Amino acid sequence: MEISLEKMKIEDLELIDLKNFDDFWTESILKDEILSDSSYYIVARFQNEIIGFAGLKFLLDEAHITNIATRIDKRKNGVGSKLLESLINRAKEEASVLITLEVNTENLPAINLYKKYGFEILGVRKKYYDNKFDAYIMTKYFN
Repeated sequence: MEISLEKMKIEDLELIDLKNFDDFWTESILKDEILSDSSYYIVARFQNEIIGFAGLKFLLDEAHITNIATRIDKRKNGVGSKLLESLINRAKEEASVLITLEVNTENLPAINLYKKYGFEILGVRKKYYDNKFDAYIMTKYFN
């Protein structure tokens, strides 16, 4: 599968059918993130369709992954890996000393992906998702 990555634009929001992704983000939230000076968002395209998106938020010398979303019917095709690699590279370009994220403790595919790229579990946020599910805090330090 030949996937291209590019910076997300406002016009891309019209092409992202959020019902084909997990139910965490709204068009309004994504628009605010795209327009924020401290955020960086990318999309993954396959045959002119947006099949994934991901974002970073920068604060001082740290980068925080706000999301990595792959269209449900395109998972297990390397989209998440490509998005994550791109975010890691961008964090390094911005001279971040670390990159961090939260992930649902029950989302084993995502946890395994992050571990594959050198993220470590550093803590737990209780009832982080919907005041119900715990989240691991995972961090990767850059040397």
